[in-house]
Amino acid sequence: MNYTNKLSAIEIDRIIEMAWEDRTTFDAIETQFGLNHQEVIVLMRHEMKERSFKMWRKRMTGRSTKHQALRNYTNSRFKCDRQRTISNNKITKR
Repeated sequence: MNYTNKLSAIEIDRIIEMAWEDRTTFDAIETQFGLNHQEVIVLMRHEMKERSFKMWRKRMTGRSTKHQALRNYTNSRFKCDRQRTISNNKITKR
């Protein structure tokens, strides 16, 4: 898949950042950017050095926090009650 036509460099950087985060699910990436779990893996393989990709895959394999269905809690302990809900923005504000 050719991501350069579909996603900007800023969006690709944000997807990589979200993929490395432990508590950001692949479902959240799909909601914001339209890439499913397998497409994120392909993007990471293409955009990262081989060693970095292997390190990421080893880290993500079996991690229940990356999959919404495997999480055993409903509310993340890091969510503040004043925090806004996800509004499906393409790029988060920093």
